[in-house]
Amino acid sequence: MSRKNWIYIGFFTVLVVCFYFVLMALVPDLAKKRTPPISYVRPFSFTNQYGQSFTEKDVAGKVYVAEYFFTTCKSICPVMNNNMRKVFDEFREEKSFLIVSHSSTPEIDSVPVLQKYADSMGVNQANWIFLTGRKDSLYQTARISYAIDDPNNNVKDIKDDFLHTQFWALVDKNGDVRKIYDGLKPSEVSLMMRDIKKLLKE
Repeated sequence: MSRKNWIYIGFFTVLVVCFYFVLMALVPDLAKKRTPPISYVRPFSFTNQYGQSFTEKDVAGKVYVAEYFFTTCKSICPVMNNNMRKVFDEFREEKSFLIVSHSSTPEIDSVPVLQKYADSMGVNQANWIFLTGRKDSLYQTARISYAIDDPNNNVKDIKDDFLHTQFWALVDKNGDVRKIYDGLKPSEVSLMMRDIKKLLKE
């Protein structure tokens, strides 16, 4: 084989290798563009279990899971929060992660009630936040921002409206809802924990 042919082979080999590395660098970005966020978090203002204001600024730059529950629930809520406890235990030392539990019955779940409930869970409450506030604002946040309930469920009279959902929203550091999970299914809880680890590295 002539020297000229070897030069051509060497050139194309280098070209292929360069193309491979460029492609590998672009694939993650292309994948992100193909899977846009489900929703994004709009501004909100609620009250946590300490009686302090809690807004979208308090979750800025953090990965967090948003759920809805109520302290007097005897059906799905205990199961959900037992599953959520596993998530808490996995990420309890992670300062860039939060669990944000919103009350579906704020007329019952006052600040003292939420504080008592949080104490009963025995969790580090700096990482697991329990929120109450205006019912209409809480419900709108669930349906519009977190997309964990159908907006068409909204009834004309807020007094007659009731939100009872087992779905959780995983939010990234930019405030985008990346995925919805069924909090009653251990397989989805495990999947969510794997996804949380990925988001924390982004």
